[in-house]
Amino acid sequence: MNQRRSNIEIIADMLKVGENGAGKTEIMYSANMSYSQIQKYLGFLLSHGFINKVEVGNPVVTYRVTDKGLGLLKNIDSIMEVLGFRDGNGA
Repeated sequence: MNQRRSNIEIIADMLKVGENGAGKTEIMYSANMSYSQIQKYLGFLLSHGFINKVEVGNPVVTYRVTDKGLGLLKNIDSIMEVLGFRDGNGA
């Protein structure tokens, strides 16, 4: 079945990529997003404190998931599992 991902699934994918810190391009490609999507979702996650913007150089920027973001990811995974949207392999 080829379904579009929900906003929640996109956010979960982004948080997973950013657990160890990742740049915008890495998040975009790993989470399979367009440039406009990454802009929209990064803004949301930053403004709600789910990720932090870490400047590791000039102009290098990395995004890292906060403790609040890890809690959100855990909750999303639990809900998806209960609803049967993901099996044990993250499908």
